[in-house]
Amino acid sequence: MATPLLVFSAPDLDAHVTPSWHPENQARLNAALAGIAEAGLLEATEWRVPEQASVDAIGLAHDPAYVDALRRFCEAGGGELDPDTIATPGSWETARRAAGAVLESIAALEAGECDFAFSAGRPPGHHAVRDQAMGFCLINNAAVGAAHLAQAGHKVAIFDWDVHHGNGTQDIFYNNPNVLYVSTHESPLYPGTGRITETGGPDASRTNLNIPLPAGTRGDVYRAAFDAVIAPVVSEFAPDWLIISAGYDGHRADPLAGMELTAADFADLAVRAAGLVPAQRTLVVLEGGYSPEALTMSVGATLAALLGTNYRPEAASTGEIGLPTITAARQIWDLT
Repeated sequence: MATPLLVFSAPDLDAHVTPSWHPENQARLNAALAGIAEAGLLEATEWRVPEQASVDAIGLAHDPAYVDALRRFCEAGGGELDPDTIATPGSWETARRAAGAVLESIAALEAGECDFAFSAGRPPGHHAVRDQAMGFCLINNAAVGAAHLAQAGHKVAIFDWDVHHGNGTQDIFYNNPNVLYVSTHESPLYPGTGRITETGGPDASRTNLNIPLPAGTRGDVYRAAFDAVIAPVVSEFAPDWLIISAGYDGHRADPLAGMELTAADFADLAVRAAGLVPAQRTLVVLEGGYSPEALTMSVGATLAALLGTNYRPEAASTGEIGLPTITAARQIWDLT
């Protein structure tokens, strides 16, 4: 009998040590994992320590020259890769383990060992492009998993609800017909990418869906966007697998953005998304989120909803800011 939830994480082996002032720190991971107990899911959960992803596996999503340069940079002592992105001597192994968590989640789901998997590693990944680190991210963990599945002949949908656009994931798969990238994000906001008119490369039409929403958008508009735009686009693509790039910086308490989402809103999105792929084919990958309390509540609510447990420490949010974006997206995708 399958375990309801497998969690792949290694907080005790986390050697990606950022400065005390940096918002992407080890406390984030601890706060996210605390959500499993807060939601009352411990009896339904099995925990596993993931191995580090191989260089070859990472190379499916990244330029091998970049991967080698990152390794050498960390081994030489690390430093600043850009004003936001830091690597330390332990970052190379820690980042590889975060990517490994995604690959082991996929393997466990394929083997029928669990109903859902949660890959909880750091640093996050969705800003890392094919040949460059950026935005706190070194290796694009979700992209490594999607590239692995696509190479094996599967069709993969990535639903990225992080408040920042996953420019790295879009960059890696923009012209790949086997990977559909869907992003809901605040705009304008870092990194300034993710236009609504970007719908896929010349060989991958209708495989890139951006829904840029204004600050202040609440859960009702996210749910409407999912039902009116995301669901029909994903259904048309007909994926075998779903990877949720689960950033929780769209929460109303997050210090780095201006959305007004609650933990219950993430739960609603998770259930909707998982319903679009077969059973035992959904994994949740931790991305951003910089309020510890919001991380705990939101991770707990997300995973509880997937497992059919009613844990909602906050009510869903309602509002109408952002509705014109849904209308525009439906027109661009010819859904009207």
